[in-house]
Amino acid sequence: MRAPGDETEAVAGGVAGGGPGDLPAEGTGQGVGRAVGELVDFDLAASVAAKLVKAGPKLGRDEIDDVVAELRLAAAEAAGPVAATAHLSSPVPMPPALVVDRASWAQANVDAFRTLLGPVVVPARPGAGAPGRAGLAVDRATTAVGRRTTGAELGSLLSFLSSRVLGQFDVFAGVDDGTPGRLLLVAPNVVQVERDLGVDPHDFRRWVCLHEEAHRLQFGANPWLRRWVTDEARGLSTELLGQPRDLSERLSGALRSLPDVLRGTAEGSGVGLADLLQTPGQRERVARLVAVMSLLEGHADVVMDDVGPKVVPSVKTIRARFTQRRGRGRSSLDQVLRRLLGLDAKTRQYADGAKFVRAVVAAVGWDGLNVVWTAPEHLPLPAEIADPDAWVARVHR
Repeated sequence: MRAPGDETEAVAGGVAGGGPGDLPAEGTGQGVGRAVGELVDFDLAASVAAKLVKAGPKLGRDEIDDVVAELRLAAAEAAGPVAATAHLSSPVPMPPALVVDRASWAQANVDAFRTLLGPVVVPARPGAGAPGRAGLAVDRATTAVGRRTTGAELGSLLSFLSSRVLGQFDVFAGVDDGTPGRLLLVAPNVVQVERDLGVDPHDFRRWVCLHEEAHRLQFGANPWLRRWVTDEARGLSTELLGQPRDLSERLSGALRSLPDVLRGTAEGSGVGLADLLQTPGQRERVARLVAVMSLLEGHADVVMDDVGPKVVPSVKTIRARFTQRRGRGRSSLDQVLRRLLGLDAKTRQYADGAKFVRAVVAAVGWDGLNVVWTAPEHLPLPAEIADPDAWVARVHR
């Protein structure tokens, strides 16, 4: 999950799937599936991202050490007030926050895509027979070129995003082996934004950590939620990518359109994730996942703002200036995805989710809201994000 407002977030974790050479025996007449994770050169993506990542603000060695130490301390100190406000507690200790630079964030998110897509296997086109030897050689060569192209495009995208991320709870890291997710704080970006906003740096760092700690608590207190989000994301990936068009072309086209959308130059044009949504069922599944993301973001924003005055003296100034920054149209990754999916491209995810949380708390209190975390069927439906009373009626009837 991303830090508050207009900054981005991504995911990480995972296991790899089978290789692109998994083919049927000749003469079977059966097509086979392909592991999506093997159609992207993730090592190349990491290398490209590391080369293209922009330098952060200039800091001396002592300044860097001070920022890192303060962010670690702020994250640790945020845990208690956030848990008390949210009426939640984690059953297991969570690991300390990791303070990283831009290149390390990009590497973490290469791992994210590797984890998320690795196990996803997309079936072959219906009726596709086994290729002959010549066709097999061409197929492998095409796959090799395509995976490097897509890897380079992924690396370019992550390098672009790496300067826009304040913090991220890494939902997928360790999800398949049962270890806790990890909290990443991107030090150079925190310093850059606090300078851009002209706010107290110590208060701003605490404020960012409140939001990210809220995300960590959401998943730490409710371990089933990480598994649910992972399974939903993988299932959706299988559906969206398992279309009759060439898979590597679809991946490449989707990734290629993201930077233009981020810059605001490709809205309503080009091939992107919206182009993958071809059935009502797929649109419904995406809407359900977006509703849960809205809940997570809105909940973190409400908790952050409720805790803020107690531990961040200048929180009103920070919130006002950060909200103004949001309004200037700098998109977070989930907001970019919303635009690509044909959803609202501005800041409604935070605003809608926060309105939902505040309305439910007003109706049934924090403990009543926390029923939302107890089972998948208690998560809000898309229509309920805009109609909190409907959620209360359904869950608390």
